[in-house]
Amino acid sequence: MPENEETTEQVAPETQEPETAPEAETAKADPWADPEAARKEIEKLRREAAKYRTKAGELEPLARKAKELEDAQKSEQERLAEQLRASEERAKAVQQRAVRAEVRALAADQFADPDDAHAFLNLDTFVGADGDIDTDGIRNELGELLKRKPHLAKPSDSSPRPPRPDRSQGSSGNGNRSTSDPGAIFAGLMNQALKGR
Repeated sequence: MPENEETTEQVAPETQEPETAPEAETAKADPWADPEAARKEIEKLRREAAKYRTKAGELEPLARKAKELEDAQKSEQERLAEQLRASEERAKAVQQRAVRAEVRALAADQFADPDDAHAFLNLDTFVGADGDIDTDGIRNELGELLKRKPHLAKPSDSSPRPPRPDRSQGSSGNGNRSTSDPGAIFAGLMNQALKGR
């Protein structure tokens, strides 16, 4: 056979399937259309879910054992390194809480809200290499912060205070009317006019 010639394949004609009723196709396609089929599908799904729950319950202890075996296979050094990291994280968290408490305590007499003070400061800078808290540094930084943001400071005693309400002034609405009450004055005038004075 020459190479340039193309071979043609014979394709068998497709056989046509017998037409099925459209109702049968929709029943196969949508099991939820028929209530009885839907109930059967729901029961089937429930059984399948129960089977998976049972299997998961059986596998959970095996997963725990696998984790225990994995931990047992770790070297002593790896376990100690993990414990050291966790301890360092806990120590840093405690140190941060101590610095925040110190900042709040030192800011209590100068700031309107002492909790605002530590929001504007880098707390890590106040902890020395030995873990001691630099209270002098905190005082200096709080002073600088008040210079930069004076609105955080407590209001000074020399600032004008708003007037305090005086309940003895005006009508209080409780029935105890003073003689300067316009209603009482009008009632007095009306009584005098009716008595003929």
